[in-house]
Order: sequence, then structure tokens, then C-alpha cells
Amino acid sequence: METSNAVQAFSALSQPARLNTLKALIQAGPAGMAAGALAASMETPAPTMSFHLKALERAGLILSRKEGRSVIYAADYGGVRALIDFLLADCCGGDKRLCGPYVIKESA
Repeated sequence: METSNAVQAFSALSQPARLNTLKALIQAGPAGMAAGALAASMETPAPTMSFHLKALERAGLILSRKEGRSVIYAADYGGVRALIDFLLADCCGGDKRLCGPYVIKESA
């Protein structure tokens, strides 16, 4: 992940409603949730939720798909993992005793 992409993702997550929305979608699993159900569960007006979902999607943290008349949103686990990997790429100087599975640098 490039620094500019990480900055966009962190910017999207800097708003509590967006962070909580991403957490809810991660918990929902790959099936995701309909936008309306997500807005209702978060007690957020639909237009506001739509705004937050678009920001998370632009940041590469969630995906959307159409199912009939509904738009279903789900966490983009690859995007979330890329952000975590970006943060932990140089974790603890590569010492697996301290970082465990988060040491992600691959051998050349």
C-alpha cells in the first residue's frame, strides 16, 4: 500500500461513525449488509450513511454490490489487511518473538 492510500484510509476512519460502520461490516462477514439495514442498526439517517459508505469505499476499505433494489456493503478484507500490513511492515525490526504473525516482509 502506498502512503497516499494509507492516508486516505486513515482519513476515512478518523470519523467515529465510519470507524463503527467498518467494524459492523467486518463483523457481518463477507455477506455484508444492505445499506438501509446498516443505517438503521447505526441509527443514522440514510443520506448520512450513504455519505460515510462512499468515503469508506473510496478509501478501499469496503465494497458494494447490487442485489435487486438493494445495495449491499461488505468489508474489503484485502483493503483492511493492506492497511494493517502498511502499519506493521517494519514491526519490531522483524523480530517474530515480538510481532508474531505481523511480520510481513517477504524475502527477495
